[in-house]
Amino acid sequence: MTVLYYVVLILHIIACLFLIGVVLLQQGKGQDLASAFGGGGTQTAFGPRGSANVLSRATTILAGLFMVTSLCLTVLKPGSSSVLDQLPAPAASPSPVASAPASPEAAPSGEATPSGSPAPPSPVASPVAQ
Repeated sequence: MTVLYYVVLILHIIACLFLIGVVLLQQGKGQDLASAFGGGGTQTAFGPRGSANVLSRATTILAGLFMVTSLCLTVLKPGSSSVLDQLPAPAASPSPVASAPASPEAAPSGEATPSGSPAPPSPVASPVAQ
């Protein structure tokens, strides 16, 4: 399986490089390939409309090949673990009985402690007057 992965990876890199080259060779708006090298507007390397058809067709094929190889690389990756597999497992939540305060210091203010006496009030920050 790893040999197939590396074959698809090499094909993917080749498709990337050719796709970059084909996109850079395409003509812009009002420009063509021959005018970049000093040729006239009618003396193009692929004919008057041939370059647009050849380059656009090559772009379409290479883009499709790029997408297919991307999907194949995702399916064929050797170590099939993800970033989420590396996260620690969440701790088990405590039961409601275990979360009840057991000491007078842990009881909220105003509530009775298990001994029956009210808990001391907790210090509250007073707003500062300016």
